[in-house]
Amino acid sequence: MIFEGLPTTPRAEELLDKAFSRAARAGHAKSGHEAQESMLRTAGNILSDNLENVVVSWPDFGFDVDPFYYELADAIVDVDELRQALSRVMWTARRIESLRDDYTSRLRNADVDTAKKLRKQAFARMADLMDEIADDLLAIGEARDALRDLPDIRPDEPAIVVAGYPNVGKSSFVNRVTRASNEIAEYPFTTKGVQIGHFDRNHVRYQIIDTPGLLDRPADERNDIETQAISALEHLADVVLFVLDPSGDCGYPLESQLELREEIRELFGDDVPFLTVANKHDRFEAVQAESVDATMSITEDENVEHVLDLAVEAAAFEPDLPTRNGGE
Repeated sequence: MIFEGLPTTPRAEELLDKAFSRAARAGHAKSGHEAQESMLRTAGNILSDNLENVVVSWPDFGFDVDPFYYELADAIVDVDELRQALSRVMWTARRIESLRDDYTSRLRNADVDTAKKLRKQAFARMADLMDEIADDLLAIGEARDALRDLPDIRPDEPAIVVAGYPNVGKSSFVNRVTRASNEIAEYPFTTKGVQIGHFDRNHVRYQIIDTPGLLDRPADERNDIETQAISALEHLADVVLFVLDPSGDCGYPLESQLELREEIRELFGDDVPFLTVANKHDRFEAVQAESVDATMSITEDENVEHVLDLAVEAAAFEPDLPTRNGGE
């Protein structure tokens, strides 16, 4: 996952302590101008290098981040504010480099006492610059902590997004059609785990995703962050599979389930194939033919593979396969 490997973000005071303590050790090994210059360069290098590393460890949101993860990240941390914080940190890294070089030149042409004063003056200005970005470093660290644990969903693999009210059989369906090692991950803004399973069909790996807390209730019960997270799913879904429980045993009447279905169908629009599947078909006589694409019974293991076939067909995923002779 694109944010998983982000390193820990140091705090401003931690970096200053590190830079100045190492500078002191570097100065003890030398004397005169050489000691002052060594201290100045050591501190400047540590600060500028560490600040630059904070920034370059992040992907470029404009080029490297898939729209799915961009939307999801923006729902959690506000990407514009994060980018501004990263920009200020990079500017500070460059400013400290400039101070280092400017003061190095100045102290070389001064007597030893003046050189020491200039070095102390440079340290004070560096400390002031670090104080100015202390909040930015904290914000970047908090963003890193929030984003690194996002579910590992791969935008380059076809995805079947499962929707429907709770207790209609979505998790059972995901468990039934996918590998035993399904992942249960959590979005940072919900207490319910996102279930992610995988299965292979015609040498293609498919993801099937159940998103409790997002696509299992009406829009007026979702907060702004959850609504934006659904926008992220719109970039991801190759097909939406809406599961009904016409028996009503899930605790929600069929009428309410059909209302939620139409709401979610509208959310994803005409560009994403939408399938309606009635579960527990062994428990009811029939559902009007025009209201569902298929029926199944997960507990009786009936028609489950057929439903999966329909989803794969609707996704219509065509992998980019290598061809001979450069594609001729």
